[in-house]
Amino acid sequence: MNVFSYKQGERLAEAFNRWGVEYLFIGKSGAIFHGFPDATQCVEVLPAKSEGNGRKLISALRELGYELTPETERDLIAGKDFIQLQSGPFDLDLVFAPDGIETFAEAQSRSLMIDGKFPVASLDDIIASKRAANRQKDSESLPRLEAFRDYLRSRNLTALPANPST
Repeated sequence: MNVFSYKQGERLAEAFNRWGVEYLFIGKSGAIFHGFPDATQCVEVLPAKSEGNGRKLISALRELGYELTPETERDLIAGKDFIQLQSGPFDLDLVFAPDGIETFAEAQSRSLMIDGKFPVASLDDIIASKRAANRQKDSESLPRLEAFRDYLRSRNLTALPANPST
């Protein structure tokens, strides 16, 4: 079992930023960048949906070592709602249309840049997306995510300091 780590997020951010990909970390991986004490098995990203961004994604993903089929490349350029990649250094979910988030632009307007290099969806958007998806696996973590968000708000924080040793 591969567990998401800060280093994986860092590798992805470096490649995506180098290629100019517009994206946000979402899901549990996004929450972890906020400081949420949990684990997940994959990196979850919300890319902007455009042909140009899809082409940049392809270049960045190839640089990271993902093997992309012609069909996957077409899906990336088209911005298919959900693309799961397991042919690279770590599992990656690209979610162009996450439940509970209307548009990339709206989510980006509420996002944070954590540690100066990680564009991360707001905890409110991460929670809304998990609630809207209505998956059994999210029902356990939703109350803890909400409590974590409330804890940060009670201390006037947006995120906890990162722990890059993980």
